[in-house]
Amino acid sequence: MEQRRRSNLLGGLLLILIGSVILTIQLLPEIQVPVSWPWIIIGFGLALFLIGTATGVPALAVPACIIGGLGGILYYQSITGDWDSWAYIWALIPGFVGLGLVVSALLGGDGGEAARAGSWLMVVSLVLFTVFGSVFGALGLLGDYWPVLLILLGLVLLGRPLLQGRQ
Repeated sequence: MEQRRRSNLLGGLLLILIGSVILTIQLLPEIQVPVSWPWIIIGFGLALFLIGTATGVPALAVPACIIGGLGGILYYQSITGDWDSWAYIWALIPGFVGLGLVVSALLGGDGGEAARAGSWLMVVSLVLFTVFGSVFGALGLLGDYWPVLLILLGLVLLGRPLLQGRQ
């Protein structure tokens, strides 16, 4: 089956499923759906991932990971009430892009270069998250020594081209 036909088929099935669930909830209000609004965003990310997988478009893993990751952040913030965490939690978004690149490469996308770039994005994202979380006092992991992490990241970024040039 050609890719366009598969995507139309899957998209139609997904719309029928979503419409059926919403109609059932409207017609039977006694059904309690224990889903908070961030789960809807996570569900969109999952649906996008499934569409990409079923239609043979692994590159859809990137936006799927971004949307799902943002849904996860919003879920965390909604259950804890820690909305001020946006001051540092935004640093995870490049990591979601990196995760999407790695997943896309594993599903048959761009191959090794995309996986390496995605891995670096995840590392940089975690370092930034740790640094900003420490600066804003949310992550007491590094105390007064969080600048050391920035220095180490800078050394890695400087040394990386030098090591690649020798290979």
